[in-house]
Amino acid sequence: MTDNDGYFSEPIAATYDDSTADMFAPDAVEPAVALLAELAGEGRALELGIGTGRIALPLAARGVDVHGIELSRAMANRLRDKPGGDAVGVTIGDFATARAPGDFTLAYLVFNTIMNLTTQDAQVDCFRNVARHLEPGGTFVVEVMVPDLRKLPPGQNTVPFHVGDHRLGFDTYDLATQAMSSHHVKVTKDGQGSFWSIPFRYVWPAELDLMARLAGMRLRERWEDWGRKPFTHDSRQHVSVWEKAAD
Repeated sequence: MTDNDGYFSEPIAATYDDSTADMFAPDAVEPAVALLAELAGEGRALELGIGTGRIALPLAARGVDVHGIELSRAMANRLRDKPGGDAVGVTIGDFATARAPGDFTLAYLVFNTIMNLTTQDAQVDCFRNVARHLEPGGTFVVEVMVPDLRKLPPGQNTVPFHVGDHRLGFDTYDLATQAMSSHHVKVTKDGQGSFWSIPFRYVWPAELDLMARLAGMRLRERWEDWGRKPFTHDSRQHVSVWEKAAD
């Protein structure tokens, strides 16, 4: 990490929404918000890694009381500056351990953010932290990729995910440790370049199910996407819902 904001410091926060513009499109946001609002019901929702409010703000606009945990003050400041941002509370801290005020009927992690925790212990701690926040019967939702290891031929550890005229993105994998990193290279029209890399730990669906059980939660649903498309062996991502045991 380069500073107290982790890997999402001010220069990254300043361009984050533009660099992930596809994820802010209605067809990416609205199905997620609809499902999360349904699961939250009349209760409160907790977003781990709330970022600049891509999901939290439209969810709050539906009348859901949303609170977030976010390590990066730079990202949280972008959220607060947006319309409706002052109505969304944010606790600054590591979402594997930080405690937000009150109890919740829903907690959620979207856009591969569970992988920002780069050790298995931290991911287990995250599930336990969520369980401490949830009311009995509450749900925890995670949207995350299925590791793209089938794209790796023997001897290769790199998978490109974007190749364009001015931007190159690729992931590198360590199969022995489940460590991976996403690398972003940008070249402007005047020939100036920038490079940004962020580490992750990829995680399998069955591994997440075990983490949930350790925290007193059980898998309730798993789909390929927010539209509830069935999850299959060909799915490249999943949206999973675990439920905390009722007292």
